[in-house]
Amino acid sequence: MIYRRAGSVHTIPIVSPGYRVGMTPRALFKTFALAEVVTWAGLITAMILRGVGVTDALVPAAGGVHGFVFLAYCVATVIVWIDGRWSAGRGVLGLALSVIPFATWPFEVATDRAGLLARTWRLASEAPRTFIERVLAWVIRHAVLAGVVLVVVVATVFCVLLWLGPPVPRA
Repeated sequence: MIYRRAGSVHTIPIVSPGYRVGMTPRALFKTFALAEVVTWAGLITAMILRGVGVTDALVPAAGGVHGFVFLAYCVATVIVWIDGRWSAGRGVLGLALSVIPFATWPFEVATDRAGLLARTWRLASEAPRTFIERVLAWVIRHAVLAGVVLVVVVATVFCVLLWLGPPVPRA
């Protein structure tokens, strides 16, 4: 629904009177696509420094930060995929490219140029049709609470993965 905020001459998309959705799908996806690129650069730099014998100390920190951002990028991709009604192929490609260094940025640029990164949340103004869309609509309406829950879930998955050990055993 579109509501007019008191005292405003502009209509803004909000989910209920007085509540405005701050982060757009476009901003969310761009933020995590860039963060994924930056953390890939940090991890690769740390691995090079370890490989040439400068220091081993940076790899665990860079790997941890990258791992957390990787999981967050995947969550953001699924959220934007559902809200934007991307094709299954585009959604899976967005997820798959997260494991290739620096590939999330060109994917984000191509997706934005294709007009698939909306500047408003579709589910903030349109009735959800499926269970997954109903869940995402709730997330959009309760962004702060959902954000805290998502951070806890991602952190829990991250901790479990740390407990399981690195993806590639160190030689």
